[in-house]
Amino acid sequence: MSARLTSEFWVSAYVRRCHLEGAFALVRKRGATEAGAIFIVVDRLDGDNDLYGPAPQSEARDDGVDRSFERIGERLNGLEVEEKLARERRFDSDLWIVAVEDRQGRVFLD
Repeated sequence: MSARLTSEFWVSAYVRRCHLEGAFALVRKRGATEAGAIFIVVDRLDGDNDLYGPAPQSEARDDGVDRSFERIGERLNGLEVEEKLARERRFDSDLWIVAVEDRQGRVFLD
């Protein structure tokens, strides 16, 4: 079993990947450096947003993928996204929020 990447390192690499693919991405909220949960908001620039969060640990993968995500909201408006993120922050204030702007709704988690 290999060591897990820190959240800070993973987020930095993810933002870089988004930029390389032609999407704009930024860190909206910095969380715990070592192991903060990561949430990704994909803004389709048409009023719709998709929200991704950590997949349950019971769905952990054995294929070498360091982190797994699941879509926890699809085609949400901005208020719905903020309400979901506020609930998550009440549960875990050390989370990370990454915002991605991409008209095609690409999330780059493959």
